[in-house]
Amino acid sequence: MESATGRDARGTLPEGLGDALRATAEDIATVLRGAADTSVPVPRSEWTVGEAAAHLAQANELMADIAAGRERRYGDGTPQSLAAANERALAEFGERAAGPLAELIVRHTDAYLTAFERCATDSVGTGGGTSGGTGGGIGGGAGETAGTVVTPLGPMSREVLGSYLLTHMLGHGYDLARALGRPHMIDRTRVELSLPFLITAMPRVTDATTTARVTASYTIRLWGGARFGVTFTDGAVTVTPRPPGRPDCTILIEPVTFLLMALGRIGPNGAMARGRVFARGRKPWLALRFPGLFKAP
Repeated sequence: MESATGRDARGTLPEGLGDALRATAEDIATVLRGAADTSVPVPRSEWTVGEAAAHLAQANELMADIAAGRERRYGDGTPQSLAAANERALAEFGERAAGPLAELIVRHTDAYLTAFERCATDSVGTGGGTSGGTGGGIGGGAGETAGTVVTPLGPMSREVLGSYLLTHMLGHGYDLARALGRPHMIDRTRVELSLPFLITAMPRVTDATTTARVTASYTIRLWGGARFGVTFTDGAVTVTPRPPGRPDCTILIEPVTFLLMALGRIGPNGAMARGRVFARGRKPWLALRFPGLFKAP
């Protein structure tokens, strides 16, 4: 990839994203179909396999609805509100069997792709375009601008919503695979396709208690692939597809490790000890601080 955002055309999915969404949904479904017991706990989570799979099915349906322009309210963007919304949604949805949940995850992924294709066709037919707006707000449908939808993590384009859907599936798919002793479905290609969402979301998930008065610039480089920049100025953060000209710290990281760290599945110390992360630049010690500047929802 030439940049962290890919080479997507207006009104079209970034190259490979549609295939990655379908394949990831099928990979997760395969993991689930082999599960005899969905009451198995998910590591580092309060959920069981059945609850995590039910959440994933519900989240895929939510994102398909948002892509179709249907209004959906789901928290206010804070980790606490999203956790509360997740628990309410699970309490209202009783399915915990592996087979039906596997089918729902695939079906709702297909529904997102269908909604995207329909909206892209309508946009071309009416002379509309797609824009990647940023900012605050929760819901979907109401208050959209052309090509922009409002999600649980704020406004974004439908293309970035697809990257969000992929990232969310990879995180919970990883959890399900670990819980059931199966190989996970994260690879370099899928990680790079998650970057448009991560670049959009990172400023919205900074931890104000750790970023206060921080001034530092970072280049994040995935091994053999994409790179992007993160700059803090007195606690305010800017994330850009192009790295800063002279960063304080450059973090070189193996792609799968990057995504797992970004999603809060692993910590930096073990990754560095295993040689999956390296730092260089004028202030390489800033690498250790970087993960703690964000709080995954």
